[in-house]
Amino acid sequence: MSSNMAPAATGVSAGVPATVPANAKGLKNSDAAAAAATDNTAIEKKEVKIEADRLLSSADKEAVQELVNLVKVEGPDALTNLGIGAVIQKGLSDKKNASAREGACALISSLCEQGVGHEVEPFLIEKELNSIVEAMGDKEKTVREAAQDALRNFVQIMSHWAVPQVLSVLLNQARTAGKWQVKTGCVATIEELVVAAPDRMAAAMPDIIPVMSEIIWDTKSDVQKASRAALKKLCNLISNKDIERFIPALINSLIHPVEEVPKTIQLLGATTFVSEVDSPTLALMAPLLSRGLSERATPIKRKVAVIIDNMAKLVDNERTVRPFLPKLLPGLIKMETTMADPEARGVVQRAIKTLRQIGQVEGDGSEVKPLDDVDIKQSASKLDEVLAKANIKGNKTTIAYIAQLVTNLANARNFEGTEWDTTLVPYLSLLKTADVEASKKVTKEMLQALAKATGDEAEILEDEEEGEDLCNCQFSLAYGAKILLNTATLRLKRGHRYGLCGRNGSGKSTLMRAIQNGQVEGFPSPEEVRTWYVEHDLDGSEGEISILDFIVADKRLNVQREEASATLLEMGFDAGKQAGPIASLSGGWKMKLALARAVLFKADILLLDEPTNHLDVVNIKWIQDYLTGQNATCIIVSHDSKFLNDVCTDILYLNRFKVKRYPGTLDNFVKRVPEAKSYIELTSGEDYSFKLPDPPLLDGVKTKEKSLAKMRNVWFQYPGTPEPQLKGVTMQLSLSSRVAVLGPNGSGKSTLVKLLVGDTEPKSGEVWKHPNLVIGYVAQHAFHHIDQHLDKTPLEYMLWRYQTGEDLEEMMKGSRQLTDADKEKMKNGEVVVVEGVKRIIEELVSRKKLKNSFQYEVSFKNYSSADNQWLSRDELISRGFEKKVMAIDSKVAQELGMNRPLVKKEIESHFALLGLEPEFTSHSHMRGLSGGQKVKVVLAAATWRRPHVIVLDEPTNFLDRESLAALIASLKDFQGGVAFITHSLELAESAATERWKMADGTLEASGANWVEGQGSGPRIDQKNEEEEDQFDAMGNKIVAAKKKKKESASDKRKAKKDRMARRKRGEEVLTDEDDL
Repeated sequence: MSSNMAPAATGVSAGVPATVPANAKGLKNSDAAAAAATDNTAIEKKEVKIEADRLLSSADKEAVQELVNLVKVEGPDALTNLGIGAVIQKGLSDKKNASAREGACALISSLCEQGVGHEVEPFLIEKELNSIVEAMGDKEKTVREAAQDALRNFVQIMSHWAVPQVLSVLLNQARTAGKWQVKTGCVATIEELVVAAPDRMAAAMPDIIPVMSEIIWDTKSDVQKASRAALKKLCNLISNKDIERFIPALINSLIHPVEEVPKTIQLLGATTFVSEVDSPTLALMAPLLSRGLSERATPIKRKVAVIIDNMAKLVDNERTVRPFLPKLLPGLIKMETTMADPEARGVVQRAIKTLRQIGQVEGDGSEVKPLDDVDIKQSASKLDEVLAKANIKGNKTTIAYIAQLVTNLANARNFEGTEWDTTLVPYLSLLKTADVEASKKVTKEMLQALAKATGDEAEILEDEEEGEDLCNCQFSLAYGAKILLNTATLRLKRGHRYGLCGRNGSGKSTLMRAIQNGQVEGFPSPEEVRTWYVEHDLDGSEGEISILDFIVADKRLNVQREEASATLLEMGFDAGKQAGPIASLSGGWKMKLALARAVLFKADILLLDEPTNHLDVVNIKWIQDYLTGQNATCIIVSHDSKFLNDVCTDILYLNRFKVKRYPGTLDNFVKRVPEAKSYIELTSGEDYSFKLPDPPLLDGVKTKEKSLAKMRNVWFQYPGTPEPQLKGVTMQLSLSSRVAVLGPNGSGKSTLVKLLVGDTEPKSGEVWKHPNLVIGYVAQHAFHHIDQHLDKTPLEYMLWRYQTGEDLEEMMKGSRQLTDADKEKMKNGEVVVVEGVKRIIEELVSRKKLKNSFQYEVSFKNYSSADNQWLSRDELISRGFEKKVMAIDSKVAQELGMNRPLVKKEIESHFALLGLEPEFTSHSHMRGLSGGQKVKVVLAAATWRRPHVIVLDEPTNFLDRESLAALIASLKDFQGGVAFITHSLELAESAATERWKMADGTLEASGANWVEGQGSGPRIDQKNEEEEDQFDAMGNKIVAAKKKKKESASDKRKAKKDRMARRKRGEEVLTDEDDL
């Protein structure tokens, strides 16, 4: 369609036969027609009359083509001057001529299909839509089918901002039509609209659901079947994650209310609502809740009140909840007066208060004031004013239709410049003297005027920046049956760096994968634009390949060995590292390797998913400098707000099925979109927090400063590496430790932690831990803890891991496995002489305290348990049984912390403290959990034993910012010690008081409070009774009597002298005083 073409010089006035140039007859495209119509010198114009009978004849394609050509040249005026509306109406109302009725419908289909849909659209909506819908019930099958085709073709080309007007006709006919074919046709058209305009259909759900709830009970089975199928498609528009899994049950409750409503309410009553509740969600929930309010059972009505209260708190504004107040508030108020149970009545009162507060109403909401919407007259008046100022004139029907679109945009509070341009410019360009530029100016002025009228501040973001376009496409994106983006516009400029932001589940990763896989409609082909997805997880099967061989073997890169080696060298990979295996690389170096591949690919667009994960400050700065110094376009997803702020030139925000661009940094974006402030503030919501369990007391540990774990002059080297990873490291941890382990990639941070927790053993030096110490550890690649159990639920995983009372993963650690050297040493020390008889040690059974150390019960081969002996810790270690001793120590330590039963209720409670709802804990396989949920599983499993020290390896890699903020707050309140590896200064400054800087395998500690013995801090093994005031049940302060101190010998002598002096003076002295 050539929407911005200027009208021809010769118009068609009212009452004059419609004409086209004779040789334009049968032309196939608008350009040819326009050329023919405007060439006044070369072409002789002959009037050709288009008869109505010809237009209404399905067989006369030539007449329809003549009309299409004329409309393309003359615009909407041609339709008015020809009286096409009257022609169509005449055909549809001709009861005696089925061919005319069919022809009218076919004419509409042809006009929509042949590129003049925008010209025809205003006329059809204003006058003919109802007649087309009624034609779907015609007695002739061919007419019914033609009408259905016409309606389908029309809704596919119409503006999705006209949905309210079209939907009102469809819903009214679906409810009231006398012919069942009209009802099924309307339902089928509604299904078409779900695909064509999902965002507007989602907004209209409060109007749609009541009608669908009614017609699913239609007396005609065909209507029932069609409406129930359509209802399922409509429910795919609901994006609330809390409700998604209950949608089948909710639909079932609409179809079978008596049996299913109580069951569904029971299901929803156990749900924790955390996602924002929008209109589509409330629309589906309202019938269930309204029905639930009339149930007889008090427990059901109480649950309904709880659900209403919880959901209302998550509603964004009064505009969302107001349409539902008359359906819910009266029932709640009635229930309040009739409910006998005081506790349940209190729940109902709380729900009433919440609804009134959110909806800003008094009373029962039945007379709620209408929302402050824009009136069509207001929009039309302003549009006439703006068009007159711009000296633009045009067809009245088209102008009225544009005013309706403006009204719909304003009432949806959508003031995004790109959306207004996309919606209005195609129609404004059809008016006389209105080209595209003039249309955009009119659109901008209307946007500003309507935004001001509604009290919204509209910001016009110009998208006409200079620079080369790499991509400018409009597309839709879905994941399974869920629509993520609909007719979204993606425009990328060369050299720009776009930060991709949006809520969890908005489609960020799906969009990047779709771009990489060539699944985005209209995106340039790989031959035009080279795109590379930067991944930081390399396949474990490639672990033994050398780095250089790995690069050269990648066929996509097609690089020579010399070029690959030179590029790797530029990025910090010296010759030794290039020859080393991938498995020897730390997480940070693996990320650099992934970036090196992108550099060698010479990509035009880089897709980076969490590029700063595992990277130290130096390498983050390197990536930042590299990206800002290149002309490559980047799309970046990251939780590192500082990195995004420093690197990005624009922010792409995924919201409400669209992609909106905000020029500037992340800070600028947050100023414009305040709800996105979590990107720059490390804060969690009031209702989102973690709670770590307090550790039990340890024998011999009287203060928080006493060391629980020490390393003295520890050296360590991985097999096959040229030099040690740790060189003479000395450190210690206590209950008061808050340690951030910092340092560049490959400096030995993760190796240090693995030695501390027992995953590996030192080559030399001493690693000592308190015998009863329990360490909770979450590794750098956190999911390795659960990789073998993805088909279990978190509950099943916990039951497996702690089934014996011990931690099975602890028993699998390297420090617990017996090597050949260990077995040889034990064999040499297994003989014990007892009463002159040699015995061979079989196993260590238990442990008991002995002064400042421990003794261990030893069983012997071929002897009964009655012959067991107790041997000291030092003796057993000297005999080579150190790992057996450690196993007993670990078992006893776990028993001390295992004062909780390993049952479903206790496990669900523990997981809930770390933000994982029972629904996921007990009923969802870990394979289906999100990354953040999996990490919560790992963290909960690691802290089940009530650890004394928690060790985290780069926690910023796997938690979103809100979860990370909650974790930091919980670490500050934790009563045990904390050590974490991080490259994030934000995290180190927020949670650490002590820093260990690793460099080339050495450790330099700052802020450390390492003490010998107990230290000088407050004792933790006894309570200070005067620490806080005590109050009785009435709130009165209890004044505790001070305990009488034991008298010393000098005090007793002094008291005796005092009594003797009193007797000498003749004073009475009680005999009992001598005994005191």
